[in-house]
Amino acid sequence: MTTEVDYYELLEVERTADGAALKSAYRKLAMKYHPDRTGGCTDSEAKFKAVSEAYECLKDPQKRAAYDRYGHAAYTNAQSGGGGGGGFRGGAGGFSDLGDIFETIFGQSGFGGQGGGGRQQQRRGADLRYDMEITLDEAYHGKKTEIAIDVSAACDACDGSGAQPGTGVKTCGTCAGHGQVRAQQGFFVVERTCPSCHGAGQVIESPCRSCRGEGRVDKPKTLSVTIPAGVDEGTRIRLTGEGEAGARGAPAGDLYIFLHVKRHAIFERDGTTLFCRAPVSFTTAALGGMIEVPGLDGSRHQIKIPTGIQSGKQIRQRGAGMPVLNGRGQGDLVIQVDVETPTKLTAKQKELLEAFRETETGEECPQSTGFFSKLKEIWGD
Repeated sequence: MTTEVDYYELLEVERTADGAALKSAYRKLAMKYHPDRTGGCTDSEAKFKAVSEAYECLKDPQKRAAYDRYGHAAYTNAQSGGGGGGGFRGGAGGFSDLGDIFETIFGQSGFGGQGGGGRQQQRRGADLRYDMEITLDEAYHGKKTEIAIDVSAACDACDGSGAQPGTGVKTCGTCAGHGQVRAQQGFFVVERTCPSCHGAGQVIESPCRSCRGEGRVDKPKTLSVTIPAGVDEGTRIRLTGEGEAGARGAPAGDLYIFLHVKRHAIFERDGTTLFCRAPVSFTTAALGGMIEVPGLDGSRHQIKIPTGIQSGKQIRQRGAGMPVLNGRGQGDLVIQVDVETPTKLTAKQKELLEAFRETETGEECPQSTGFFSKLKEIWGD
């Protein structure tokens, strides 16, 4: 028989919680584990369904009262074969499938066909999250680094068993190793998690003094982390088995490292494309020329400025962007030209510009000429 997690534990509330507390806890957990927010994670989707099932049961007073009394263990007909007085039978006034009653009460059938229970499966340790900040240069090149975390790890004194060295575990006398106990409830036999071994089917004779029988203790750990080239904001790195250790030798959870990329002084990023704004003098913009733009790889890119380029125009340098994560090739570098008007001029420069202005015909700047021509049409001048 499958052991189910207590509904109150699922919602992380006390058994005395009122309706408002139940609703608040459900909304918080539903937001956390909703498939649309977790990217289709299978574990989160299962958790979301379990939380929703728990809330559907506990928000209804009648269902909650029934759950508080019987739990959500499976039920079997105490009168096998339907013999003897007091048993339910199909036909008028009865129910052809008594499981329908419990499906209505508990939101699941849980009736018939399920015999003796089995041991509770070992519950793996919790997954952990670690947030790491890196520079854009580190995201470009990748790097190897170390992180220090405090995490529950297997107890060295008992090798994670939870038992004092030299002692062991024994079969639980309450449930005879099944992890479940049965109790007669009127016409039904109710199975519940064993209160002595909590479903494990075994009990520790002498708990370890170091971990108090848990099989795990909190200790610092240093881990080596490899960050591949091309990672982006929010990239997640999974270290399998580096999360919290499971109780009494159960498998450890995983450690998830979430990367956050610092803002760069020059470059902005969109996927594998790098963007930067390059100021260009108005003479270079008018006459054309070359400018030099540094790359994250340490190289210097020579960018040709075409004659008469306008402010805001973009020039693309192929293959000078970010590397493709876990792939081949690189994105592009896009330079946006910002034509800069001089603010400090010598007398000679002003004289030359005045001479240039006297020679202007309007054809040098067609956009300005066209704009003012349209204004004249509007004004009728």
